[in-house]
Amino acid sequence: MTSNIPLLLEPEALQEIIGEESLLIVDLSPNEHYNSFHIPDAVSLEYSEIVASQAPVMGLLPDAEHLNITLSKIGLTKDHHVVAYDNENSGKASRLLWTLDSIGHPHFSLLNGGLTAWNSLGLPTNNQNVSSQTTEYQTVIKDDCIANKDYILNHLDNPKVILLDTRTAGEYAGEVVRAARGGHIPGAINVNWTDAIDMENNLKLKPENVLHKLYESAGVTPDKEIITYCQTHHRSAHSYIVLKSLGYTNIKGYHGAWSEWGNDANTPIET
Repeated sequence: MTSNIPLLLEPEALQEIIGEESLLIVDLSPNEHYNSFHIPDAVSLEYSEIVASQAPVMGLLPDAEHLNITLSKIGLTKDHHVVAYDNENSGKASRLLWTLDSIGHPHFSLLNGGLTAWNSLGLPTNNQNVSSQTTEYQTVIKDDCIANKDYILNHLDNPKVILLDTRTAGEYAGEVVRAARGGHIPGAINVNWTDAIDMENNLKLKPENVLHKLYESAGVTPDKEIITYCQTHHRSAHSYIVLKSLGYTNIKGYHGAWSEWGNDANTPIET
């Protein structure tokens, strides 16, 4: 049954398949929140376990050894279909899914609206700590959905590559500075990640037709390679998953993002 699960999974659809052996539900909410209540059968994974830092650069993809330990600890196998959610705007859950994509894990979904949407429907929760049997997950990091600084520098003038800056307009313009320098990568297009979220509909994504118009009207089109970035590839991981759910197939995420680019005196910027 889990082979037919869509990338964007509705709460009602998840409720119908809870208990399936090949399903692994992962809660990226803070541990104290998980201990208060969570979706039945969900295992807890702290966000800090799926990011690394080399100050001042934050939000890096951990190395394979670290990921092997982290993913094995939650009981992940190659046969599992992962459904991720959190108690916020799905940014943390999306970062897990981008991580899974970057290591070639074949099956995963984002719970549309996360815990907010789940609770809005009165679906069941509990506070039972779910213990998982440790596995021996073996990570192979792929390059096809990862961008780094050198890759971007080599593609700045490539018309087939679109840089999607998913930060706020103030950060993009350099009015809000969260690194040594403010501004954006030259040529980047700004679409704030929250523009894809329907704040009036329990944090679910806006309808597909609205999302297509949002991105394509800004020049983010499926025929181009799209590189998403923000400050630490938290917000931009969400945009990565949104685009993937819309059928975009050539997408990369720039981990490290502006915390790397904006703190490197040798990288070009625009304001």
